[in-house]
Amino acid sequence: MAKKIRLNLFDMNVIGHLAHGIWNHPSDERRRFNELSYWVELAQLAERGKFDAIFLADILGVCDIYQQSRDISVKTGMQVPANDPMLIVPAMAQATTHLSFAVTISTTYEHPFSLARRLSTLDHLTNGRVAWNIVTTAVTSAARNFGLSEVIQHDNRYDIADEFLEVCYKLWEGSWEDDAVVLENGIYADPAKVHEINHQGQYFKVEGPHLCEPSLQRTPVIYQAGNSDRGRKFAARHAECVFVGGTSVDAVRYYAQDIREKAKAYGRDPEQLLMFKGLNVVVGKTAGEARDKFEDYKKYWSAEGALAHFGGSTNLNLADYDPDEIFEYVETVGNQTHTAQYSKFGNKKRTVREVMEAIGDFGGSAGGANMVVGTPIEVADYIQHLVEETGIDGINLAQVTTPGTVKDFIELVLPELQNRGLVKEEYEEGSYRQKLFGGNGRLPDHHPGARFRKVGLAK
Repeated sequence: MAKKIRLNLFDMNVIGHLAHGIWNHPSDERRRFNELSYWVELAQLAERGKFDAIFLADILGVCDIYQQSRDISVKTGMQVPANDPMLIVPAMAQATTHLSFAVTISTTYEHPFSLARRLSTLDHLTNGRVAWNIVTTAVTSAARNFGLSEVIQHDNRYDIADEFLEVCYKLWEGSWEDDAVVLENGIYADPAKVHEINHQGQYFKVEGPHLCEPSLQRTPVIYQAGNSDRGRKFAARHAECVFVGGTSVDAVRYYAQDIREKAKAYGRDPEQLLMFKGLNVVVGKTAGEARDKFEDYKKYWSAEGALAHFGGSTNLNLADYDPDEIFEYVETVGNQTHTAQYSKFGNKKRTVREVMEAIGDFGGSAGGANMVVGTPIEVADYIQHLVEETGIDGINLAQVTTPGTVKDFIELVLPELQNRGLVKEEYEEGSYRQKLFGGNGRLPDHHPGARFRKVGLAK
C-alpha cells in the first residue's frame, strides 16, 4: 500500500477515559493526570514513537443518565473529574518539536469570537501544530451547566455549528491580510489591511476584527467526530480529518465512503479527507503474554463505568428497559453513533440484556474503539487489514494502561509496521496541515473556509 498510516494517541484530561476503572491497575499512572509533568512525559513518549498527534477528547458534564444517577461516574472516575484539554497543550508543545495536538471543543457552549482567538493563540505558541476536533455536545448535564433546561435538538446543534464555523473562517481567513503586519518605522500593522467581518447571522453577530494576527496555519486543522447523517454532512463540508464510527469493517467502510461521497458533492476533493478509527491494543511478545496482560487488566475493568458512559453519550438509560426486549435504534438528542453500533450494523438483532453485556465486555469496543489482543505481527495484521479494507487513513490509539499501552505499541508494534513500510520513520517538516497534506499549510481552495480570504491573501 502506498499511503502511510497515520497514528494519533487518543486521550483525555481525566483519570478514566475509555478503559473504565483501569486507572486503579498498579502499573497505571493516570492518577498523575493533574500534574503537568505527566502530560509532558506522555507527549515526549508519543514523539519518540513518531505519532502524528495527541487527540484530546473532552466532556462538559457528568454522565448521569444510566440509573438516573451520576454516582457510578463519580465512583469509578468515568470521565470525572475532567480538566480542560487546551491548557495542557502549550507545555506539551514546548517539550516536543513535531508532535501535533487535536483539541476537542464544543460549538454549542462556546462563542466563535473568543474561541477563534484562543485557537489562533495556540497555533502561534505551537508553531502551527494545532487541530480543532469539533463536537456539538450531547451530554444532558452539560446543557444544565450552561443554563439550558434541555439539550438543543441534534440537527439544530449542527446548524449552530455551521454558522459558528463561518464566523471563525471569516476571522481566521479574512480579517487580516497576509502583509498586514508591518513592524517597521513604528508601525505594527497597516489599518487598511485589518478588516471587520461584520457577521450578522441567525445565531451570532460579530463585528471583528480578529484580535490575533494570522498564525502559521490561520485556520487550525479541522477534525470532526459526528457519524449521524447530519454529522457526516457537517464533516463532509468542513472536516479535513474525521474520527469515524463503527466497530465492523463494513460499518467503518460505510462511514468513510459516505463522508467522502458527500464531500465530493460539496465540491471538495474526497481524497483530501483523512479518516481515523479508534483502537484499543493489548500486545505481548507472544500470544500467551498478550492474553495474560488482557486478563490482568480485565480484573480492574468497570462494566458499570462503561454503561454509565454509554448512557451519558446516547441519552439512553438501559436500566429502564425490559432486558429481554429487542434493542432497536432510537434517535435521541444524544450520540447516535453509539446507538447505531449496537442496533444498525450486524446481522443479528440483540436484546437489551445482550447489548448491556456487550457494552460491559472489556474485550468489546469501549467508546467505539475495537479491542485487539495479540502479538506484534497479529496487531500489525489487524491494522493493515482494517486500513486496506475500509479506506481509512489512520488510527486513534486509546490507552488501556498509561503509559504502558504506548510503550508497548512503540516497542513491539511500531517496528513491525515500519518494517512493512506502513508508517513513517521520520517526521515531515512544517505545520500540522503541511505534515498531513503538504502544500503551503493553508486551507485548500476546495475547502469552504477558503472563500472568506481577502483579495491578495495566499491560496
